Amino acid sequence: MHSTNRSSRLVATWLLIGVAMTVIQIALGGITRLTGSGLSITQWDVITGSLPPLNEQQWLTEFAKYKQTPQYQLLNFDFTVSDFKFIFFWEWFHRLWARTIGLVFAIGFVWFMVKKQFKKEMVQPLLILFFLGALQGAIGWIMVASGLIGDAVYVKPTRLALHFIFALGLLCYTFWFSLRLLVKDEQRIQNNSLRQWNGVLLTLLIVQLLYGALMAGHKAAATAPTWPTINGEWVPEKLWNDQSLFLNLVNNTVLIHFIHRGLAYLLFVLVLIWSLKLFKTNGSDLFKKTRWWPLAIVLLQLILGIASVLTSNDIIPGNWGVFEWMAQLHQLTGMLLLLSLVWMLFVLRGEQGYTERNG
Repeated sequence: MHSTNRSSRLVATWLLIGVAMTVIQIALGGITRLTGSGLSITQWDVITGSLPPLNEQQWLTEFAKYKQTPQYQLLNFDFTVSDFKFIFFWEWFHRLWARTIGLVFAIGFVWFMVKKQFKKEMVQPLLILFFLGALQGAIGWIMVASGLIGDAVYVKPTRLALHFIFALGLLCYTFWFSLRLLVKDEQRIQNNSLRQWNGVLLTLLIVQLLYGALMAGHKAAATAPTWPTINGEWVPEKLWNDQSLFLNLVNNTVLIHFIHRGLAYLLFVLVLIWSLKLFKTNGSDLFKKTRWWPLAIVLLQLILGIASVLTSNDIIPGNWGVFEWMAQLHQLTGMLLLLSLVWMLFVLRGEQGYTERNG
């Protein structure tokens, strides 16, 4: 039984390394977006694309490909090779890190298989994990391709949002799987009411993060750089335009602002009420030590969101300034808030986990 527990801990540690690497990958995606680097590499070469250009001629060849894109022709037509090298680096590194995550999982999978560390019930979740990783890579390329045609100078916001949400899904799935192997059943508590609250909060947060991605995709922060009102109005007059309901929900930047801010306030209030209930609930030491996480993170997330809006007038193309720092930290705390709610959902569940955890 001791070796069985050790096996579970090793696999869980491997998965948690993957969680950390995925958080970094999503952060790199944020940097890529904020620096306008996402369309600098116009092809998807899984193997040969691992290496950047190694000499000046190769750089000129890649730059020539970029010159054929709408982004260069309509937006970055004054770019030099030096400018191109900067944006190329971030997109290349973003893709390289994704490949590295794949290698870490593949090598770890083979090693655990050879060492016979996997239990039968672990195999199916791992196969699903590999499938989700491959799917995320495919969605990433579909997103990039949307910015290489027509008069697009950036990727389509809806595809950026899809890419972001799938990345978060992969992150949460990996995290949940690791918790099933790492956390003992006696460290969890059963409370249906708190668990239902948790589910509602997670649902609202997913919608909130989706709208955060639409904010980013439309580069919408600067369209209403005021707080607490939206350009002087609590409820903007032009929440709806002549588009269809769906197009308003995904393209109308004023409405996107309104929904994103409104959900932020709603989440904060609900997390506060839920946390007060958590503090009044007896449970395991693990529960008591971690129940404050969501409230602390959602408060920080709210502050960073306000700071992002208020500094959005200071955006200078090609320059990493205060707004970019605020936006990047805002995205990072959004991920941490999501993981904290997933953590609490796991701790509050009362179902039996794998028997190997209880030895």
